[in-house]
Amino acid sequence: MPQSDVPVDPPRSLTREDGTVLAYYRTAAGKARKGVAAPPGLIFFGGFMSDMSGTKALALEAYARREDRDFLRFDYRGHGQSSGRFEDATIGDWLGDALAVLDEASEGPQILIGSSMGGWIALLAARARPGRVAGLIGIAPAPDFTEDLIWGRATPEQRRVLQSAGHIDRPSEYSAAPYRITYRLIEEGRDHLLLNGPIPITCPVRLLHGMADADVPWQTSLRLAEALESADVEVTLVKAAAHRLSAPEDLARMERIIEELSAPRG
Repeated sequence: MPQSDVPVDPPRSLTREDGTVLAYYRTAAGKARKGVAAPPGLIFFGGFMSDMSGTKALALEAYARREDRDFLRFDYRGHGQSSGRFEDATIGDWLGDALAVLDEASEGPQILIGSSMGGWIALLAARARPGRVAGLIGIAPAPDFTEDLIWGRATPEQRRVLQSAGHIDRPSEYSAAPYRITYRLIEEGRDHLLLNGPIPITCPVRLLHGMADADVPWQTSLRLAEALESADVEVTLVKAAAHRLSAPEDLARMERIIEELSAPRG
């Protein structure tokens, strides 16, 4: 990401009860809509070891500015500009951060947009705050990835090291620094698994997944669609797309999905 594309203004901050400081940017709608209800706000939930300055987050912010929409992007603890160490946090910690941002930094109904791990966090947030969520968009969503894609794919030796040493370091295709996977992340993640039963989320849900995704199998979105209790669930599969879904055509597709979810419903 070119430095010129990153906002020069410092982010706003939100301090959690445990002292963790979360960084976020909020774009507020500026025009009054006489006689017309304002569309829901948009909140972007980033992925594992990602941050709020990625391509999709900034593209959504630009879209919100063009369309005069409320938009919020933030960093979980241990990510980007928020405080804390990545390896000290768990799914429950990141969910708590997301709920704090939803509760304290946004107003009114929201469409939650979650990328990869952010899809899992957004689902958990929607389950916890059904009255605040007007819709949910999962972009290559990765619910239960700690169990299915990390623990499930680990070799017997890797599992032994995780349990004895408490962590393993894995190389990343997206960063020069390796991922540090802790056994605590795996264990605590089991408290938040979704795909092992019905998911009590009833808002409209749209899932977008690339069939060339080497990180999160596209079949995950089909499993998720089947598990959701909502009757208004649609899955879009893009045959040639990989995990990131950040090409111009993918971003345009994401905007169309937002527009469709935002349309008044009779």
